[in-house]
Amino acid sequence: MSERTSNLRSKIAQLRATFVEQLPARLSESRRFFEALQANSNNHEAAASLHRFLHSIKGTGNSFGLRDLGAEAAQGERLAGRLLETPLDATPEFWRELDECLGNIGMCIEALQDVGATTQQEEPPTFELPSQPADSKTLGGKLVYICDDEAAQREQLGIQLHCFGYQTVGFADPNELFEAMHARNPDALIMDIGFPEGASRGTNALAWLKREMNHAVPAIFLSGRDDFAARLGAVQAGGDAYFHKPVRPLDLVAMLDALTVRHEPEPYRVLIVDDEPEVAGYHSLILQDAGMIVEQVNDPRGVLEVLQEFRPDMVLMDMYMPGCTGLELAKVIRQLPDYVGLPIVYLSSETDKKKQFSAMRVGAEGFLTKPIQPEDLVSTVAIRAERMRNLRALMARDGLTGLYNHSTTTQLLESALAMARRQNSLLCFAMIDVDRFKSVNDTYGHPVGDQVLLALGRLLQQRLRSSDIVGRYGGEEFAVILPNVSLEQAAEIIDQLRIDFAKVNFLAGDVQFSCSFSAGVASFNDFKHMETLRGAADKALYAAKNQGRNRVLTGR
Repeated sequence: MSERTSNLRSKIAQLRATFVEQLPARLSESRRFFEALQANSNNHEAAASLHRFLHSIKGTGNSFGLRDLGAEAAQGERLAGRLLETPLDATPEFWRELDECLGNIGMCIEALQDVGATTQQEEPPTFELPSQPADSKTLGGKLVYICDDEAAQREQLGIQLHCFGYQTVGFADPNELFEAMHARNPDALIMDIGFPEGASRGTNALAWLKREMNHAVPAIFLSGRDDFAARLGAVQAGGDAYFHKPVRPLDLVAMLDALTVRHEPEPYRVLIVDDEPEVAGYHSLILQDAGMIVEQVNDPRGVLEVLQEFRPDMVLMDMYMPGCTGLELAKVIRQLPDYVGLPIVYLSSETDKKKQFSAMRVGAEGFLTKPIQPEDLVSTVAIRAERMRNLRALMARDGLTGLYNHSTTTQLLESALAMARRQNSLLCFAMIDVDRFKSVNDTYGHPVGDQVLLALGRLLQQRLRSSDIVGRYGGEEFAVILPNVSLEQAAEIIDQLRIDFAKVNFLAGDVQFSCSFSAGVASFNDFKHMETLRGAADKALYAAKNQGRNRVLTGR
């Protein structure tokens, strides 16, 4: 058993001990419900409470491996379910059976406390958690060696790659490259295929490097040749990509990203709604140890607020909770347009197929019966959360750049402003517009214009922080949300991006050109509402346009 799995099982054992410790008080309360029902069998509130107690003990007990307790509670749940039927047929024999069942539950509890919950008859299901992936490399800051005997080519490539967050070191000769490789491995190599000493020296050099030094560094070849023999030689030498000169910087950056960046998906976000803190904690531990982010809600009345702030990929909820059933809560959630497609899966010990089907008629995705094997829980949640994430991505992203679209950016700005108000923190908003973009489209065509938009989108994504939000607001206009920075800092960040974007070269046939952008930045400190903040940034943007373009101005 791995240390990670051992630690998880230890935490689960602590939750189980807490559950057992609370059982005597909960049984006493259930006894009061039982006595109230004997006095008035039409006391629906007492009947529902007794049924909910027994249902909960059955599901939680079985989840924690307390099989005897779970079996007695299941029998009691069956009997208590009759108290919810109309008309009620409660005979003296019925009351005797229910009383005896509560007594058996009490004896199970006493036995658990005598021997200790952690040494009870049966452990929770045995499992070994899958290993978690190592941390992936982040975008930007990667080291790239460029080997080319043409100084101008090396310098130009270095400038272009730097704009997209890559560090570069240039070498005029493969021998210099070999020496550098002894000192430090780069994240990728870019090599010219030919050097003055021989037309194929670049490929020979790479083949020697990979063979003699055992370096598995991704390599990209650049060449003035575009014939099959040259491309085959590059492949045989161990090259991973091949570009015919002149290469478009955006294509080269895209290839470097693909070769050097391993994108790990964002952790799934799961909301668990269960009035039993211990069993909710048990399921939370399983999902958290599988790399997911989990939020627990034990009072269903707090769900809507948590949904807005936590933005889960799916909801796991119990069927029976005080004041609000899972069916009723699912209906409430489905009334809100933002959550019509949010996956809801019931996680309950309810085994009645008719009741399960009835609960799912409100649009729930599935029904899981407690106790559930950890690996089944993880796989079920992952499948449904991934489906939701893919659907959200299609709805939230711009089709060309992959950035957030206008409506999503607006929603995220509202959320960012709400958080800034609560935390009394800094927040800035920037509007960016490509200068003379219509002229680019008219002169070079829309496909080339699309390349300009793609380049700016990629530049913003790679150079800004992961906490910053980048969206395409429409046409050639982009929006950036920058939390926890002052107006001066935000303007400086955007201005550096403006300087670097102007260095990016674009190709339209044999013609090379560059573009610039103008931007307006406004601060939450000066404008407390979304419309005024956005209006101030937009006004500053148009002022920048009117003052000659290719500049960043702030709104006050």
